[in-house]
Amino acid sequence: MDRKPAGFGVRLLADLFDFFLLTIPISLVFFYVKGEYSYDWASGWTWQVIYTLYLMSVPIVWSGYIIGKRIFKIKVKRTDEDKLALKDMFLREVVGKFILVYLTVGLSSIASVFMVIFREDKRAVHDLIAGTYVSYER
Repeated sequence: MDRKPAGFGVRLLADLFDFFLLTIPISLVFFYVKGEYSYDWASGWTWQVIYTLYLMSVPIVWSGYIIGKRIFKIKVKRTDEDKLALKDMFLREVVGKFILVYLTVGLSSIASVFMVIFREDKRAVHDLIAGTYVSYER
């Protein structure tokens, strides 16, 4: 199996690009509707739930891509090379990135950074939990 795992830098850029690509237009809509510029809509659980649902559902429909990953030509894949399923993305995004980060007070995120930098397969904690990895397009 020929894998080309994506490293920390490109994964970070893809995630940041994706986050801003979603938040800026939503902020502009709120500005247009309310007449004032505010990030109050993003401070509660609502935005976190919406963003997590986006991160879970879009890769299933779009073969492992979210917008940022598509632009940087990387994608989420299962280690057994089957198609992504809702269970995989739930384990990755909700259990691995959301619940575990809160339970460990962010330590799992720090561990994930070092894992992606130093592990040969570039898999983070959430990748190990879900049985996924992030790879460049073939």
